[in-house]
Amino acid sequence: MGPEPDERPAREPMFNAPWPALLLVGLIVGGYALQTRFPMETVVDAMAFSPAALAQGRWATLITALFVHGGWAHALMNAAFALAFATPVARFFGERLGGVLTFFAFYLACGALSNLGYAALHPGGAQPLVGASGALSGLMAGSARLIAGRGRLGPIISSPVIGMGVAWVVVNVLIGVLGSGFTPGAGGATVAWEAHLTGFLAGVLVISPFAWLARRA
Repeated sequence: MGPEPDERPAREPMFNAPWPALLLVGLIVGGYALQTRFPMETVVDAMAFSPAALAQGRWATLITALFVHGGWAHALMNAAFALAFATPVARFFGERLGGVLTFFAFYLACGALSNLGYAALHPGGAQPLVGASGALSGLMAGSARLIAGRGRLGPIISSPVIGMGVAWVVVNVLIGVLGSGFTPGAGGATVAWEAHLTGFLAGVLVISPFAWLARRA
């Protein structure tokens, strides 16, 4: 008789997430680790976004601010948020080069639009914004569309999109009323709830053209 077959179940990977999502998590955590090697004031002056910086023509800060965080708690909270909501979106776009590039372009577009939304509400404001929360809000919205479509893009007017959107509005209203003390990882810094909501709206809308670009719609 031959050896008995091994009936033990196959081991599941610790993180069942596509590598682009894990790369995004690594960029958030690794980016902050690199940031700690420089004075915080220098990093903020060079990379943070503000409506005043935009008025000065510093358009690059729409993107660079997404890679700056206020502390380890802020960075790790956003990394966990990214792991949750980047996974379905990255899986939707796929792991080929075109899909990966589209995924990251969608992420950056949501972040830039979230900052532009904040600037529209606070023209000329000098308060610096840092962090990936606006872009991650866009990933949350994209995930809601995918939940509505059971893995494909579902309609904007759907229970998952409306439910998640209303919940996100409530959370951010509480942030606006109660201040940053309500937000884990904020460290007492100002939380741009306006950018969060703009990022969610951007994600709901712009995932459709990005899906078309990736020929996945």
